[in-house]
Parts: sequence; structure tokens; C-alpha cells
Amino acid sequence: MKRKTKRVISGALALTMSMGMTVNVHATTIEEAQKKADQLQSQKNSTEAEKNSLTEQLSGIVEDMEKAQEKLTAKQSEIETAETELVNAKVDENNQYDSMKKRIKFMYENGNTQLIEILIESENIGDFLNKAEYISQISNYDRDMLNQFQTIVKDVEEKEAALQTEYSELEVLQNELISKQEEVQTMLDNTNVELADLEKQIGENASTLKALIAQAEEEKRKQEEAAAAAAAAAAAQKPAQSTNSNSNSGGSTYVPPSSSNTVVGNGQFVNPCPGAYVSSTFGYRDFDGAFHKGLDLAAGEGTPTYAAASGTVVIAGWSNSAGNWVVINHGNGLVTKYMHHSALCVSAGQTVSAGQQIGYVGNTGNSFGAHLHFQVELNGSAVNPQNYL
Repeated sequence: MKRKTKRVISGALALTMSMGMTVNVHATTIEEAQKKADQLQSQKNSTEAEKNSLTEQLSGIVEDMEKAQEKLTAKQSEIETAETELVNAKVDENNQYDSMKKRIKFMYENGNTQLIEILIESENIGDFLNKAEYISQISNYDRDMLNQFQTIVKDVEEKEAALQTEYSELEVLQNELISKQEEVQTMLDNTNVELADLEKQIGENASTLKALIAQAEEEKRKQEEAAAAAAAAAAAQKPAQSTNSNSNSGGSTYVPPSSSNTVVGNGQFVNPCPGAYVSSTFGYRDFDGAFHKGLDLAAGEGTPTYAAASGTVVIAGWSNSAGNWVVINHGNGLVTKYMHHSALCVSAGQTVSAGQQIGYVGNTGNSFGAHLHFQVELNGSAVNPQNYL
């Protein structure tokens, strides 16, 4: 009986020593897991700081983009104003040139007879000199006014060119901001993915750490029970009993959030685009509340367009808003504008007749769908084109 008791005590002591070694092994594992948890948390804090920095950068870029877009819109408005000034200046230049040609033609056809008669009818030398000075002043006035209008045209052209340059520079800036926004957004997306991965690793490591701690506590409990059993072995002769229940809990995985009126040409003007239908009339529009200065004639791209009346082409070229456009001066303050062409058939300075082809319907400039924007202006103010068709 004594020998049996010694065997029980020896077994209990061996079990206790074994339990102690096991606890030490798990203590090291727990320490490593805790160290890894600290490292992962540090990485998470660093990544969150980077995310906050990228978010601030992105907000700054978006703000800069909004400011650049405001400048682009304002610059576009300035360009359109300059275009209007250029049209008016070229119309004035054209009118002055026509007036001077008429006076020169009159003087050429009538010779100097009437001028001499006017001078002979002078009552005295003073009246003679005054009339001669007046005739000279008329000639000088024509020449001075033409020079003045030509200077204005040149100044406005230079102003428009400068505005176009500024607009191009702003476009480059806006494109750079868009590129930078995409770059930062990509970095931010990658950071969110990295954060999600760190959250997953932290969850998994926390689960492992929790399981290790539970296992160590269970083994410690078994060790304490074995020690108590060894102490009471002689009296109780009962082996240490232990429950072999390990608690495991899974870590949580973070999932990142993831009208169709056809224009009939039976008025003062001929139809600039026969066969087209009216897609937008003159005046305030219901869908955006904006004032539409012309008549939109919708037609297939490549449909021919025609001069509404005879006149002089003062502009035939490109505009950011009007696209390929033509402006015709018909005299007496009447001007027509034809916008959004795919191609033009006339050039500035050319004289055209009513119904002569000037281009092809397109979708250039600020346009949404192929159409001809036909605009009529009287003394510089837009009027309803349908009153002339």
C-alpha cells in the first residue's frame, strides 16, 4: 500500500512538471502573439494616418478642380464675349469699307465736275476754303474710320487669342488635377484594402491569442489540480481529474464597404437648312431656364447648310462654343450666325448670295447632337429667326 502511494505521488509530480513545461511553452507563444498584435495595431495606426492624409489631399484636389472649373467657365464666357466683340468689329469694318467704296465709286463715275461746281458756287474765298476743307475732311474721315475699325479688329483678335491661350492653360491644369485625383484615389483604395487586410490579421491574431490564453489557463488549472492531488494522494488516493475543454473562438473578419416643326423658307430669308426640324426655339427654354438666342435645326451630320440672304462673310472658322461657324453681314445692321458645322465651304471676306452653300451640319463646339444653330441679330441684339423665315 505504501509502495502504491509512492507511485501515485510520483505520477502526480511527473504530471505537474509536464504541465509546467507546457505552460512555459504556451507562455512564449502567447508573448509572440501579443507582440504580433502590437505590431499589427501599430501598422493599422500608421495606415489610418496615411488614409487620413490621402483623404485630405483628395479633398484639396477636388476643391482645386472646382475652382479650376469655375475659372474655365468664366474664361469661356470671356471668350464668347470677345467673339461677339470681334463679330461686331468686323461688321463695322465691313460697313465702313462698303461706305468708302461707294463714295470713291461716286467720285470716279462723276469725275470732279460736281466738286468744282460746289467750289465755284462759293460766295467768297472763305466759303470756298470751308467747302474744300469739308470735302477733304470727308475723305480723311473715311480713311481714319477704316484705320480705326481695323485697329479694333486687330485688338479684339489679340484679346481673343490671349483668352484662348489662358483657356488652354486652364485645361492643362484641370487635366493634371484629374490625373492627380485618379492617382490619389488609387492610393486611397489601396490603403483601404491594406486596412481591411490588417483588420483581418488583427482579428485572426486576437482569436489565436484568446485561444492560447484559454488553453494556458486550462493547463494551469490542470497543473493546480495535479498538485493538489499529489498532496492528497496518500489520503484520498484519487488521480487528478481534469476537464479537457478548450474554448476556441473565431476572429471576426472586416469586410470593407465595399418637337418637330419643319422650317419653311417663305419669308425674308431662305431656309438655311431645308429638311431639318426645329429642336429648340428662340427664347427661354423650359428644361434649363436659359435664354436661347437662336433656332436649332436638327438634321443628320453632313446635311448642307445655306446662307439665309446675300452678304459678306466676316467670320468663317473655329470657336470653342460655336464650333465651326460662319457669320454673315447683310448690311443695315442685320447679321446671321451659323454654328456647329462639321465643315465649312466659305472663307472670311467672301461675298455670298442667298441660298449659297456655306457648310455641313455637324456637332462641334458646345453641342449635344448634330444640328445647325441659326441666329439672327439686328443692330447687335439677337431676334427671333422665325420672324425672317
